Amino acid sequence: MPSSLLPIHEIAQKLKLNPAQYETIGAYGAKLKLDLLNNPAFPVRGKLILVTATTPTVSGEGKTVVSIGLAQGLERIGRKSIVTSREPSLGPVFGLKGGAAGGGLSQVEPSQKINLHFHGDFHAITAAHNLLAAMIDALLFHGNSLDLDPAQISWPRALDANDRALRRIVVAVGSKGEGANRETGFVITAASEIMAILGLATGRADLRRRIDSIVIGVSRQGRPITATDIGTTGAMMALLADAILPNLVQTTEGTPALVHTGPFANIAHGTSSILSQRMALRLANYVVNEAGFASELGAEKYFDIVMRSSGIPPSVAVLVTSVQSLRGQGNGSLNQGFPNLARHIASLRNFGVPVVVAINYFPADKPDEHEQIAAECARLSVPCAVVEAFAKGGAGAAALAKTVVEVIDANPAPDVHPVYALDQSFEEKITAVATRVYGAASVFFSPQARAKLDRYTEWGFAALPVCIAKTQYSLTDNPKIFGAPTGWTLNITDASLSAGAGFIVAVAGNMMLMPGLPSKPRALSIDVDEDGTIVGV
Repeated sequence: MPSSLLPIHEIAQKLKLNPAQYETIGAYGAKLKLDLLNNPAFPVRGKLILVTATTPTVSGEGKTVVSIGLAQGLERIGRKSIVTSREPSLGPVFGLKGGAAGGGLSQVEPSQKINLHFHGDFHAITAAHNLLAAMIDALLFHGNSLDLDPAQISWPRALDANDRALRRIVVAVGSKGEGANRETGFVITAASEIMAILGLATGRADLRRRIDSIVIGVSRQGRPITATDIGTTGAMMALLADAILPNLVQTTEGTPALVHTGPFANIAHGTSSILSQRMALRLANYVVNEAGFASELGAEKYFDIVMRSSGIPPSVAVLVTSVQSLRGQGNGSLNQGFPNLARHIASLRNFGVPVVVAINYFPADKPDEHEQIAAECARLSVPCAVVEAFAKGGAGAAALAKTVVEVIDANPAPDVHPVYALDQSFEEKITAVATRVYGAASVFFSPQARAKLDRYTEWGFAALPVCIAKTQYSLTDNPKIFGAPTGWTLNITDASLSAGAGFIVAVAGNMMLMPGLPSKPRALSIDVDEDGTIVGV
């Protein structure tokens, strides 16, 4: 842990918070109280900057590093800023990617605690999710008073780990009640609907309403059964009582940071909580908010799902790219990767948001490669800046910060809008995203997916937005297709209802909600030394 970290009360003082407005957790963390949102001393005054990216490689392109660095860079040029980011999941921490708190001189701190148990939010979400699962099986065991069809129970169990062996399991083995030997499975906690609900809730009352609305299965008469019917909402609210409070921490340079909730962007909506964003807009002039993976995933879901709930349109989108990202999409050629960059820029422009490109510097980069990317940005009439936040902190992102502020000042109220209307059919909404954002020519719906979408419409959920679950490694539903292909068809293979979160999930291609560990997971390099210091995260 860096010795330069400030006590959390000093971070709170920077935001003009008094001790009654937060609860400290250790020396370097705090939970912000929700009544801050109703305090006239903190009116909305900030501009939201949405950070997204071009199609990433397996190791990522440093989007979190750039987000944190940008917030630090804004402070360097005299602008009050906050970064709002997601809480890391233990699955990637111990799996392939490692930690998700940034890196080098551009991290949220204390990074090791944030990457691991942090303030217990993920554990609370896991517990609330599994309580509902346990209550469902108890209902079956004790006579099934709701006449729930065991074969149509859609609520799985959850665990914050990469464990492919839990994707399909059998429960109630040997039981004599209904649901005996029932097949179910686990999802990673980041994919839990409770995670999405907590991230999209606007307060405790809204959280309660959303939990009430969770559809866990279907009765034998074809009626959706909800968490209200099961009667677990109150107990789940109790488990989430502290988890709903945004977490205040700091960056390596003492810039305030709100780290809260952690939905993945390839299978959920992929950004920090609405509550943290709303608070940040009252506490700073510029709020840097990261959206997961590339722009066709996290950014699209921000505009089409999150923004509808929060009412917060971004003032600008920062598109993070890198030499390795564009080379990866160009099969080794930087120039052949430029269509991928252009596709992401065009997709963002479809939402009406101004765009700035951030070229994230890696040690193996050559100056002429950055010059080529800058020339391509100029051809596309998009401002850009090279970012060296990993090695130089805020100083390495000051040029980006200045560019972002100039773009916001030049267009302070852009006409930002979703890509589809809620009164369109599910098929029309999915097709709009596929064609206008992904660059597909058409969409194919499997009979199973179409039947489920028709059922959700019959149940009265037709006005919900869509959350398309697809690979992050390609604009298509095939991770092996690179660049910005045209003339291809998006395959919707399945669908599920997240009524509490307020969207339906359309599955494109082959998506797993419980990842597996690689042959050499990051867990092999993590340990604790004799002083109790965690190493290797």
